[in-house]
Amino acid sequence: MNELPTLNKYNRLARVYDLFHKPVEKIWFGKWRKKYLAPLTGKILEVGIGTGKNIDYYNKNAEVIGIDFSEKMLEKAKERLINSNKKNITLKQMDAENLKFKDNSFDYVVTTFVFCSIPNPVKALTEINRVLKPNGKLIMIEHVLSKNKIISLIERIHNPLTKFFMGVNINRDTKQNIIDLGMIIAKDENLALFDVFRLFVVKK
Repeated sequence: MNELPTLNKYNRLARVYDLFHKPVEKIWFGKWRKKYLAPLTGKILEVGIGTGKNIDYYNKNAEVIGIDFSEKMLEKAKERLINSNKKNITLKQMDAENLKFKDNSFDYVVTTFVFCSIPNPVKALTEINRVLKPNGKLIMIEHVLSKNKIISLIERIHNPLTKFFMGVNINRDTKQNIIDLGMIIAKDENLALFDVFRLFVVKK
């Protein structure tokens, strides 16, 4: 699948992306970032760092590499990184489906609201599994396809619109993709909107 349309959308959205998400960031997202990311130490890869909303929450004892395929999103992340004065975070432009890291490189891989926009989520998960250390963990805070029939129907109906305007798929069955790859879900927690917003902690 050609990722160029999605890339173009995110480059255009970069200037207003934080403003658009400000209400939910205050109500939900910021609390989840602090709760689940701040305790992490060791070598961490964040896939899809976007405008860098997780930067302020990372532990100063962690070594963090944040990647994104959108140069405009990364420009915003760089501004946030400079303002944070954190020296333990590095930013790189990179495709989640083709990670330029050696096997077994990271203690943790982090994704937050990313797998809705990756063109080939299975390929990206395969790459993440490759770069995780044998005892490493994938921490995912994502919005996914609901098990509730009414909610999932709404997600499927509206998905063509969200995909066209924002490059976002709201009907991704991320849990099943994880299972199909043979990865182990150590934790599956509903965060909000019944089971739409979810936390997955995944092992190799």
